[in-house]
Amino acid sequence: MELSDLERQRLEKLQRLRARGWDPYPPRAERTHSAAQAIALYEAGGEGQEVTITGRLRSIRVMGKATFAHVEDESGKIQILLRLNLLGEEVYEAFERDFDLGDFVEAKGRLMRTRTGEITVEVTRLRMLAKALTPLPWGKEQQVGDRIVRYSALTDVEERYRQRYADLAVHPEVREIFRIRARTVAAIRRFLDERGFLEVETPILQPVYGGAAARPFITHHNQLNQDLYLRISDELYLKRLLVGGFERVYEIGRDFRNEGVSFKHNPEFTMLEFYAAYLDYRAVMDLCEEMVSTVAREVLGTTVITYEGHTIDLAPPWRRMTLREAILEASGIDYTRYPTADALYQALREAGIPAQPGQTWGKLIDKELLSGLVEPNLIQPTILYDYPRDISPLAKAKPEDPTHVERFEAFIGGMEIANAFSELNDPLDQEQRFLEMGRLYRAEDEEAHPMDEDYIRAMMYGMPPNGGFGMGIDRLVMLFTDRPSIREVILFPHLRPRDTEHAKRET
Repeated sequence: MELSDLERQRLEKLQRLRARGWDPYPPRAERTHSAAQAIALYEAGGEGQEVTITGRLRSIRVMGKATFAHVEDESGKIQILLRLNLLGEEVYEAFERDFDLGDFVEAKGRLMRTRTGEITVEVTRLRMLAKALTPLPWGKEQQVGDRIVRYSALTDVEERYRQRYADLAVHPEVREIFRIRARTVAAIRRFLDERGFLEVETPILQPVYGGAAARPFITHHNQLNQDLYLRISDELYLKRLLVGGFERVYEIGRDFRNEGVSFKHNPEFTMLEFYAAYLDYRAVMDLCEEMVSTVAREVLGTTVITYEGHTIDLAPPWRRMTLREAILEASGIDYTRYPTADALYQALREAGIPAQPGQTWGKLIDKELLSGLVEPNLIQPTILYDYPRDISPLAKAKPEDPTHVERFEAFIGGMEIANAFSELNDPLDQEQRFLEMGRLYRAEDEEAHPMDEDYIRAMMYGMPPNGGFGMGIDRLVMLFTDRPSIREVILFPHLRPRDTEHAKRET
């Protein structure tokens, strides 16, 4: 690895520490208090108490025979005071000469308050815990009123994602995003556990993919000489469990789809899916509203959020309308008047709505009308229900209208966050749906849904009527943290290789 001048200078410091007999990466550390705990101890009457703190050096101010510095850990920062007469010449000189911002240190000493009023650890023992060879891209901090404004040196968005470790180290607000994410997942688990759901784990590597309309990633098992797919959904395995006697199950886990990236799509993402026997899609609508609002209140302390400049209230009841009504309102087109793909395509062209030819009737509705015209304008929580049958192969048909199924999607902030059905539990109907999908779509079409004979076999044993639900955790966290891109709420999002980007810029 080629080192920069600053890295070479730090490497020389590391070598000097070793020459002094210091281990710059000792095998163990001691800590009695976090920064926040040490400050709280002082404020509770602990002046003069001895503490041992650990963390990164965030500032250093040498003032002759005394040096002030700040040490930062996950809980916050605390000032330390190093005096020549307390530490001795060797340690004090080593700190002055060979310690840098970003180094991890261990400092033991007594709690005091300086003349300027800052709670401080007066250090009696100091150790290096980890020498940082690359300087972190810290910017400047400025107190503005009652808040701290940070001017970061790490501003390139792509570089922030590539070096998330540096992004987290220098941006406390980014660390807070992922604390909110963790609290969100924990709150969802509590919500479902309290309502009798059982958390389970289903296969990620699957011999047949299914449960969604998406292109899978393919891998190969060498020993078995078998192609396998990374799951695109948890659905079909979770519903097998209803056949087995569980009545309420859920899973929170990674799914993988070999599709394009966008502000709301990443090749791997986190989904919540649950299935509840004896519920239909209207009962699941109620559960969706209750869950999102309850989790928001627990995690954020309120159901009112701000997203992309919009004030959004997540409290029930949410607006509900049929998909047909929403599309008619947005486009003036009543798609039920055009029962074939050719007729609907011509209607879109006459209305001046661009559409790709050769799509199925359902896909024209879903992609061109719903995604293109309706979804971006659904800012306040909205549930659209009753969807075309040919884009919902796993949902139960409406008794009064076999061209539509009992399905809904929930939208907030101009994007879909949830998808749910009254699940199909007739095995003969399900088999026929799979066969129809095979005729409607080309084999390479990402909307194709392969026949899963084992799933049909499971249904043949009898599956109770049930309501199913899927929600993107990443998108919910985007809403809770007011982040415009899914890559802001995934710790290590997928990115193009650097060489590809360079080649694109050069051409």
